[in-house]
Amino acid sequence: MMKPSRLRRGSAALLLSAMIACDRILPERQDLSLPTPEEATDVYSRHGVQADVALSGNVVELRVSQDARQLQRGGSLWARVGPYVYVFSPATKEVFDSWGGVAAVRAITVTARGGEEVARAMLPRDALNEVTWRRTLNLLGTALRDGTERPSRLEELVEWGEQYTEHTYSPEFVRQ
Repeated sequence: MMKPSRLRRGSAALLLSAMIACDRILPERQDLSLPTPEEATDVYSRHGVQADVALSGNVVELRVSQDARQLQRGGSLWARVGPYVYVFSPATKEVFDSWGGVAAVRAITVTARGGEEVARAMLPRDALNEVTWRRTLNLLGTALRDGTERPSRLEELVEWGEQYTEHTYSPEFVRQ
């Protein structure tokens, strides 16, 4: 019969060998790091986004106030487009590129007065590839530049967003 100390040493040696073998078989460990809320806030701030940023598990969550005048003048289209402006921003791409543990980014637009939810959209990390990210950034830029004069540009961004995100709209702002 083996002595317990010899058994422990043998088990430890076997475990160490298994770990070394795994490192040789799978040398690249996946980056599962997460930003702090402050780091995520810094990324969005550098891109001109003023939002309350928090982490909900491995989801970066933005709460952004939407101007009441936009909602009054633009109606349901402006209510629907709100969260896509943030989840499709270059800042979101930077968050995904910088922290491998971020599973999704969720943007929630709220009224400036009272903080009532208008809309939300969550973009999963793997929803877009490099090609669709380029298309997304192009759609966003066009919508931001031309959306006031050509609302069809905003509608294109909404349609794209509805295709690639999990989203909900408040029935108070968007008739369903």
